[in-house]
Amino acid sequence: MIHAIVVTQFTKMLTNLQAILGEAEKFAAEKKFDTGVLLQSRLSPDQFSLVQQIRTACDTAKLGAARLADREKDVPVHADTEQTLAEVKARIESVIAYLKGFKPEAFAKSAEHRITQPRWAGKTLSGQEFLIQHVIPNFYFHVATAYAILRHNGVGIGKKNYLGDMPFRDAA
Repeated sequence: MIHAIVVTQFTKMLTNLQAILGEAEKFAAEKKFDTGVLLQSRLSPDQFSLVQQIRTACDTAKLGAARLADREKDVPVHADTEQTLAEVKARIESVIAYLKGFKPEAFAKSAEHRITQPRWAGKTLSGQEFLIQHVIPNFYFHVATAYAILRHNGVGIGKKNYLGDMPFRDAA
């Protein structure tokens, strides 16, 4: 189940974010302004900009997977210097590629694994607690906020863009 959330679902949402950024690019071209304006936009003066929301969503996905699988040493490093939409999309793509490298068995012992982070001052969570209490809400917070920033700026996106394709099947 952890693989289905961390790899499958996070990959889907990052792919949806890529598509949403494509809509933002079209919007900026139609309105004749640089996409950098959108990347620096924020909902509130004390909140992260769009580019930082995307960076944090990517970091949450890759570091969450790495910590749960006890593979922190192979996490791709990003310099947090993205200034263009192309650079942001490349970062998302690299995180998607990284996530796709995890097999379900990488998370076999994740639920019981004790996880800490530097800012937790030596405290730990079980892998299950870490996933449910930290990784999932943090990831979706930053993806949803990125969506909201673009929506707030007039990009013509809606819930279907956020949710992406659904695996619907015909009723039996």
